[in-house]
Amino acid sequence: MFARRLRSSAAFGISACVKKEIRPLPLRPARTLNFSTTHSRQTITASIPLPPTKRSFLRRTARVFALAVLFSSAGFIMSVAPVVKAANGYLNPPSDEETLTMFTPSDDVSREVEEFIKNHPIAVELRSQPEYSESRPHLKIPEGQRSHNLTGGTLLGPGRVVVPPFVWSERGGKSLVSISYLGEDLCGHPGLVHGGLLATLLDEGLARCCFAALPNKVGMTANLNINYRNPTPAGGFVVLRAVTTKVEGRKAWVEGRIETLVAEGEKPVVLAEATALFIEPRQAASMARVYPVQ
Repeated sequence: MFARRLRSSAAFGISACVKKEIRPLPLRPARTLNFSTTHSRQTITASIPLPPTKRSFLRRTARVFALAVLFSSAGFIMSVAPVVKAANGYLNPPSDEETLTMFTPSDDVSREVEEFIKNHPIAVELRSQPEYSESRPHLKIPEGQRSHNLTGGTLLGPGRVVVPPFVWSERGGKSLVSISYLGEDLCGHPGLVHGGLLATLLDEGLARCCFAALPNKVGMTANLNINYRNPTPAGGFVVLRAVTTKVEGRKAWVEGRIETLVAEGEKPVVLAEATALFIEPRQAASMARVYPVQ
């Protein structure tokens, strides 16, 4: 009987536990979450953010258009600035006197060459004659365009034509004298200046001599004959002399030579001689406004 009671009590206990676990929990009223401090009482409240107000289509379009115009204008200005600067340099070139102050030697070699040419007796004599004007015509080329010019940029510099040549032009395109220093990086054979460089110097020097004698101060090479007389040592000074022998309308004939630069009283060695014919193009009236007399 005792065992029967024990089994009955155990069954009752299990049944009571099961009934207790599945009994539904009583519902309680909701409470408000508050935080209290010794100084104040704060209540947390939640807020739902409103969606941002959309701008009108017209305002957004105007803004995009304004930005497009701004960036387009900036890009256009940046792209045309070099062109405007170069055009201004051609249309308003520096005077002959101004070119004499536009070059500053940057090393000992160029400073020595510069001073030697300036103070040479030939330069001093030509500078004293009023019918001659002194200049450094290569410096009339706008700075941004010199790298694209053979004699005004590519051939100038250390080891080459060390300093921009000095030029003395007689009024009316009658004659011209130029002094240059030819460095050791201009050789054909070792130690000797390339004959093509001498041809370039003669072509340019003889042309510049006669420009002022032509109606619109512009000429193109029609014929150039050169006779090489002696080898030209590299690393030395040379003098180019040219004379306009005849002018007929748009045509000008010029003779010239390149010789060594020697001390006063010494006889120079003729290195190369040339004759040339230059013809002014028919469209020279418009070209003269773009290419200044150098």
